[in-house]
Amino acid sequence: MIEQSITYLTSILLGIMLFFSFVVAPSTFRFLNEKYARKFIRGIFPLYYILNLSISLIVVMLITYLSTFGFKFYLMLSICILFFISNFFLMPVINKFKDEGKEKKFKISHFISVVINFLQIIFLIIILIK
Repeated sequence: MIEQSITYLTSILLGIMLFFSFVVAPSTFRFLNEKYARKFIRGIFPLYYILNLSISLIVVMLITYLSTFGFKFYLMLSICILFFISNFFLMPVINKFKDEGKEKKFKISHFISVVINFLQIIFLIIILIK
């Protein structure tokens, strides 16, 4: 039962991330002007990160409860830590660079956030197929 819950929550997390990455974020800039798109993104990203951090933390706790500290545990722990870093450290820096008009620094930090997100998706796929 707990192992099924881990699989379901991991699948939900992957689904949220894929939907957000390939539907919500691109559609925002396609359908909203820059002012409203920026406001929407700045409002939704903290929710995205906190929701995903919460789900991944629950999975880490369930795996810990089962005392199965293998490869899946460390991948999920990494995912969890990366959500924490993205939400509480990287996102404020990205917003600061954008607000200050530091486009090169903004692009680099935004690229880092995209790479982290992609890496997390890969980790989730690995967890689900192993």
